[in-house]
Amino acid sequence: MNVVVGIAGGIAAYKAVGVVRALVLAGHDVHVVPTEAALRFVGRPTLEAISRNPVHTDLYEGVAEVRHVAIGQAADLIVIAPATANTIAKLATGLADDLLGNTVLASEAPLVIAPAMHTEMWRHPATQANIATLAARGVTIVGPAVGQLTGADSGPGRMEEPEVIVGAALAAFERRADASAADPAHGAALDLAGRRVVISAGGTREPLDPVRFLGNRSSGKQGVAIAEAARARGADVVLVAANLEIAEPAGCDIRHVSTALELRDAMQVAARDADVVVMAAAVADYRPAAVSQGKIKKDAGDGGLTLELVRNPDILAELGRAPHDGTLLVGFAAETEPDPERLLELARAKREAKRADLLVVNRVGWSEGFAADENRVSVIGDDGRVVTELHGSKVSVAQGILDVVASVLPAAER
Repeated sequence: MNVVVGIAGGIAAYKAVGVVRALVLAGHDVHVVPTEAALRFVGRPTLEAISRNPVHTDLYEGVAEVRHVAIGQAADLIVIAPATANTIAKLATGLADDLLGNTVLASEAPLVIAPAMHTEMWRHPATQANIATLAARGVTIVGPAVGQLTGADSGPGRMEEPEVIVGAALAAFERRADASAADPAHGAALDLAGRRVVISAGGTREPLDPVRFLGNRSSGKQGVAIAEAARARGADVVLVAANLEIAEPAGCDIRHVSTALELRDAMQVAARDADVVVMAAAVADYRPAAVSQGKIKKDAGDGGLTLELVRNPDILAELGRAPHDGTLLVGFAAETEPDPERLLELARAKREAKRADLLVVNRVGWSEGFAADENRVSVIGDDGRVVTELHGSKVSVAQGILDVVASVLPAAER
């Protein structure tokens, strides 16, 4: 396979050597296209020695062979590691002021990027918007990981390790190859083409009175990321949105709900002819027994307030108990359990009790899970084993979850 490895100008460029080496040792023909800034961090001789091919950066060299488009045209796979905030912005807007930009625009190969930057840059709305744009186009985003960055700071923005990037890149190529074999005329990475995917996202709110409610801290980021990724992979997406705190994804059938009962009704209707149902919304377990029609007033004294709560229906369990042959049911479980083994035990028990085909479990707390840009999850299969573990941006986690969905979906066709 002809693989192009693009390297942008960041300190993580030194780790790109490991990406190139792993691909070469796997038997692939690797061509490195660094930016001029990247060569300030890793020298050309190193990249040529590891890749076993000449390294080019100048847009105006090799004009006779039309090199500025030939490299991209010949590529079977393009990997950019690291992808800096600047490079990501260029990719999102289609700028091609260097050889790497021209290579990407001239190629129809799968594109995989591994972001690397400081936390503030990663979390900046401009970067997040650019990442969402690329994800919607079908670009595979690997990471970033959470860890030590340049200097004394740490957080999300660390480039994933070479073996993780290479594994994700080869999986992206295989998805494209599988899609091409199934439909040569539409060989893009559309492994969910023709599928109807129903996703719930956000957090339900149970009103106490006209101004107050019981709710949770879910922003809807993970569910929306799954919806965007599924749409980019060719699916017909229905998103049942419960009080999202982020922008709604384009190209999806959005159905707005607020309470758990509204979410239940919407999901039961939407799931009837779905190929995949993903219950990513955080659903309130309880609701007030009675809702006050006027604002609940404070007592004149120091007395407290007693509320009577009743159980909400377990939407995932109801979907699991209902006949759903031909529909793959994916549940989510958010737990605060700190022990990893105990967390998996809870996930296995929950998957079995709710009769989900797959269950995605993640640890949540005061500073992780809800409303964050990153996530760490384990996906439990129908035999109780851990199918995969994912860690990174919610966009990359969404792609990993859909990788599992796409791999087991044919088995759900009965």
